[in-house]
Amino acid sequence: MAHVRSRRTVTVFVRSRDSPRMPGRYYEEFEVGETIEHGKRRTVSESDNQRFCDMTMNQQPLHLDAEFAADTQFGRRLVNGLYTMSLAVGLTIPETTDGTIVANLSYDNVEHPAPVFHGDTIRAQSTVTEKRETSDGERGVVTMRVEAYNQDDTLVCEFDRTVLSLKRPG
Repeated sequence: MAHVRSRRTVTVFVRSRDSPRMPGRYYEEFEVGETIEHGKRRTVSESDNQRFCDMTMNQQPLHLDAEFAADTQFGRRLVNGLYTMSLAVGLTIPETTDGTIVANLSYDNVEHPAPVFHGDTIRAQSTVTEKRETSDGERGVVTMRVEAYNQDDTLVCEFDRTVLSLKRPG
């Protein structure tokens, strides 16, 4: 059963034009509870799915074989779930961690409540669920709940992404 979520009020983050840095946020700029609607979207092509399966050596016929997939409950090929998750991460980068990340620490609680098909357009949003300074106080750990939706606003992937973030210089 597909989950459909209504749109919420979101935060749009705009960095000062005179900022010499990348557009990502420093640790101090994340606020627990805020939701960031990411502006970029991507329509998933058959070629995207094929290349991802080839690169990861995943030859699951549900992703690649139209005749096989036609006889499943979905009636057609599905986009690889790891591609969907990777795309969702990529869509979040500009407004979260572009140029301010030290490392991705974990991806947890991954769910794919609805399938993605060739031709679906994916968008993402991130909600900051937790943040804390590191024990040395020099960086911060931020956890965000990332949700990816298709063009019908059906939730197709969600997960927690935890990052090690730079603190603002000075």
